[in-house]
Amino acid sequence: MNFIDTPTQKLFNANVFTTQAMQRRLPKNIYKSVLKTIKTGSKLEAGVADVVATAMKDWALEKGATHYSHVFYPLTGLTAEKHDSFFAPDGDGGAIAEFSGASLIQGEPDGSSFPTGGIRATFEARGYTIWDVTSPAYILENPNGTTLCIPTAFVSWTGEALDKKTPVLRSMQALNTQAQRILALFGKTDGALVSSTAGPEQEYFLIDKNFFFARPDLVTAGRTLFGAASSKGQEFDDHYFGAIPERVLAFMFEVERELFKLGIPVKTRHNEVAPGQYEIAPIFESANIATDHQQLMMITLKRVAAKYGMACLLAEKPFAGINGSGKHVNWSLGSSSQGNLLDPGATPHDNAQFMLFCGAVIRAVHLHQGLLRAVVASAGNDHRLGANEAPPAIISIFLGDQLTDIFEQIKKGGAKKSIPGGSLTVGVDVLPPLAKDAGDRNRTSPFAFTGNRFEFRAVGSNQSIAGPLVAMNTIVAESLDYCATRLEKDAKGDPNKLNAALQKLLAEIIKEHGAVVFNGDGYTEEWHKEAKKRGLLNLKTTPEALPVLRTTAVKQLFRKYKVLSTRELESRYETYLEQYCKSVAVETNLVIEMSHTMIFPAAVRYQNELASTCANLKAVGYKFDTDTLDKITALIKELQDSTAALERTVAESHATSLLAEAKHSCDVIVPAVLKVREAADKLEGLVADDLWPLPSYQEMLFIK
Repeated sequence: MNFIDTPTQKLFNANVFTTQAMQRRLPKNIYKSVLKTIKTGSKLEAGVADVVATAMKDWALEKGATHYSHVFYPLTGLTAEKHDSFFAPDGDGGAIAEFSGASLIQGEPDGSSFPTGGIRATFEARGYTIWDVTSPAYILENPNGTTLCIPTAFVSWTGEALDKKTPVLRSMQALNTQAQRILALFGKTDGALVSSTAGPEQEYFLIDKNFFFARPDLVTAGRTLFGAASSKGQEFDDHYFGAIPERVLAFMFEVERELFKLGIPVKTRHNEVAPGQYEIAPIFESANIATDHQQLMMITLKRVAAKYGMACLLAEKPFAGINGSGKHVNWSLGSSSQGNLLDPGATPHDNAQFMLFCGAVIRAVHLHQGLLRAVVASAGNDHRLGANEAPPAIISIFLGDQLTDIFEQIKKGGAKKSIPGGSLTVGVDVLPPLAKDAGDRNRTSPFAFTGNRFEFRAVGSNQSIAGPLVAMNTIVAESLDYCATRLEKDAKGDPNKLNAALQKLLAEIIKEHGAVVFNGDGYTEEWHKEAKKRGLLNLKTTPEALPVLRTTAVKQLFRKYKVLSTRELESRYETYLEQYCKSVAVETNLVIEMSHTMIFPAAVRYQNELASTCANLKAVGYKFDTDTLDKITALIKELQDSTAALERTVAESHATSLLAEAKHSCDVIVPAVLKVREAADKLEGLVADDLWPLPSYQEMLFIK
């Protein structure tokens, strides 16, 4: 492909059925109706779907499409799709393209073959996909044709959500309702839809596909279960923001072009901290669209990597001993008329509206810290959280010096000033002075204010951002509801009383919930002790975190704002626990298999070589040092014993519930797996390289 002939900017939205494409193809009244639904969240008017379907079909056929697909997002966290042909026999020996409004609005995949957490039994198979008008349809290209993809919600025959999208849309609706009440207090009643927005940063690893396919653990589990540390890792900090290798840069160029065609506004690319690790980040979009685009981004990264002879690894911790990968979700909220509601302006202490929204977030995070931890819980993310490249499992907020100072002023009686940003003089005449922010950033914080948004850094690289967005939208909706109710009661509609009522409310919020604010180093042991004194949770593992979903407070929260019913919430708890157990089980089976069939045979062959050499030298009168042979022999015994112990641990598990099974997996099986790995990794450092069956960390991380 010649990338110069077609400039990238001309490709943006080339394969998206945008509002501009609708405007060109739809009758004026139909276009206005669809646009109203998209912009205000109102119901789609009757009769609109048939007209849209015809226009969408014609557009897709012009793009070479032969099939259409309702794309949905089941509880697996992956993307699902079922393809149907546009074409049907016309009765005269030919074919005609058909696509009705009914086909656009509704599809019917199997409602029981996906994880349902008990909502659907195996014999209860009916489920429906429902067209999401607010997320644009797009064309997915293949060398042999194209497919029209229609983002949809996925619900059961009983109307219960079986997917990730439906709760996102519900939570956004709840957030808009409560944000409108806050804006009304400030006289802003234009009704412009307040939407949460998201900009998720995606970290990932790239390795040569030959190494990938030579490692059963990478192919099956997505991460290495064995591997001795490379002699060089990330200790020199020379990979971060370094020059991007040529093959990787070529891959990035094509990824960006493909994403641009799909309307995904990618902005940033760079080397990450670990060798072989990279990042791609888009700018902000509506949270629902950002969620759909994030799924497309992960698919595109994997698909394009294969074209360049590489494998893209999205697991949170594919390599031990070096940084893992996260997906930092930058979150804010705003409307077309009010802009970003978390933009503090130059003097935040004078920006009452911003301070109220910011205070609501602080209250929300403190009250629902356990929920935020639960929605990022997974077997993969357990290996990452708390390490030296990711925030700890303790959920806290970083506000920065400026906002922390303002809230301290409020607590003491009223904010009078904001710490100014100022300028930074470098001391080199040819360099201009720089505008200096009013506060530093903190990469150890799981929930950090970064200028005009909050960055939820605890999300894992392999996770859908839907769960974190549902949690953030809903807890902030609840907090805005609380604030609006208080202010409506105390101010009684009198603008002159509003400021005093607001100052009182903010002072109460920071006194009652300020314990969640922490601007220091989240990696230190001192912070863990301090967090405990403050009453903050430290849910280090998935089996500790997921039960939060079953607490009365969380059930009431989601039920009150009609985001998830108790049954829907329970289904997610069951599904995510089951996924955890299955992930550990797959990795355990792999460790046992690889130990028996790859590592043990290689070690024994080398042991045999050493023993034969020893015997041969002894036969001709030479004394042979057996230190290495002794070490190998001892480690082989250690490998055999630890593998046998792991097999017994698996066989002896008789959990009485899913949670008990998860705890057993976490507390007993995972440590036993690590014992096997410990022996194997020591053997890798001794066994002859030509006999070792697995590509090494050094090869995978440094051969580009």
